[in-house]
Amino acid sequence: MSEDPLWPRAQQWLAARDAASADSPVDLAVIGVPAHLTSISPTSADLTPAAIRAALSRYSTYSWTHDVDVAHVRAVDFGDVQEPDYELGEARVAELVESINARVLVALGGDNSITFSVCNAMWAERIGTAGLITLDAHHDLRDGISNGSPVRRLIEAGLAGDRVVQIGIADFSNSPQYAARARELGITVIPRSALRNRPIADVMAEALDIAGGAGGQVHVDLDVDVCDRAEVPGCPAAAPGGIGADELRQFAFLAGRDDRVASMDITEIDAGADAADGRTVRLGALCVLEAAAGLALR
Repeated sequence: MSEDPLWPRAQQWLAARDAASADSPVDLAVIGVPAHLTSISPTSADLTPAAIRAALSRYSTYSWTHDVDVAHVRAVDFGDVQEPDYELGEARVAELVESINARVLVALGGDNSITFSVCNAMWAERIGTAGLITLDAHHDLRDGISNGSPVRRLIEAGLAGDRVVQIGIADFSNSPQYAARARELGITVIPRSALRNRPIADVMAEALDIAGGAGGQVHVDLDVDVCDRAEVPGCPAAAPGGIGADELRQFAFLAGRDDRVASMDITEIDAGADAADGRTVRLGALCVLEAAAGLALR
């Protein structure tokens, strides 16, 4: 790629962890959690954290819409968790997360199982006052341990069901049994159909008030298969009719903007299954930048 000193690339903004930054506070911490072994369907989502980092080279650090340059946000890449699947992998996630002092943590998946390991590490003893917002076509309330079970596992670990909001739940992508489970647990569901007639900002404000309560810590799960399949061919579980890439970017910005959001994840992108133009991975990279733009305006 050509280089222009007046057009700095976002990849250069995301600094690698070094001895000087290891223990000092940062604005935005990025970690890779390349979990994929417990996925319901085979995936090479373990390739995605590196692919998203590389895709940042496609973008600058400036948001015209918000007139903010995220170059002023101190962002540090703390690297990948090695072998993050299963119980031992979850312990490794916790070990890395506990070593980071950041205003916002962004975890790059990996499949959706990382929502459990990252939240469990972030909340520790505070899970009873925490909240979760998912942008997802699926409830993720399955039995067992997989990328289809993180929400159920978090609730079993102490997360209150009435502090969980699921945005973008899709028709014909869930069973009546799991829909009933969501109702029984008190989860607030804002389905894909409801987003057709509501402003994104209003939806996110409602979700943050429910999940965040009076200042509670919130995690936002951006499961990219909430998007229309034509826009995210690298998400095997995405269906036609999901939300648009621009809508997901708005949600990422609004999450970064709110003081109650302490952590986010970007999951379910299979970099090995993406289109030749890399559109799904590039969307993941843009979600990182949108979250950083929101954080810059807190």
